[in-house]
Amino acid sequence: MAKPESNNLNRNVWTLCGTSFLRDVSSEMLVHLVPLFLANVLGARTWVVGLIEGVAETTASLLKLFSGRLSDQLSRRKPLTVGGYALAGLATPLLFLANSWPMVMLYRFLDRVGKGLRTAPRDALLADSTPVELRGRAFGYHRAADSAGAMVGLLLAGVVVYHLQANQALLER
Repeated sequence: MAKPESNNLNRNVWTLCGTSFLRDVSSEMLVHLVPLFLANVLGARTWVVGLIEGVAETTASLLKLFSGRLSDQLSRRKPLTVGGYALAGLATPLLFLANSWPMVMLYRFLDRVGKGLRTAPRDALLADSTPVELRGRAFGYHRAADSAGAMVGLLLAGVVVYHLQANQALLER
């Protein structure tokens, strides 16, 4: 196997690693906090929580098929990748405006549409941006950033829940 000209990964790889890290922080926080918000603040029933998450994840999974094919047909990965991240980034803060479970479902749906649109083109962009000899490293760093973001998001969600419970205990005294 030929040695690559450089052992350095390019800017696309590092940008996608950083973006995926930050997006996973917020996604993992949502996954763990939205059900609590639905049940404790909006008074939603358990089946509603399941419905919302089922619709959200099904949407993301089905759109990955569509977006992968579309990115191949267009031979343009970046617009779908950026558009998917932007849609998810815009939908997430809208959850603060939700005052009913259908609104939460709409915002979770939009968030997962963003995920479905970006995932396959993002992976293709990673591959297209990296010499064959460095693709394993590029995907390894990207997956590590993804996993680290998920871990940080889970920890932050735990901190939020802890502080909310501590504040609630103070109010009850």
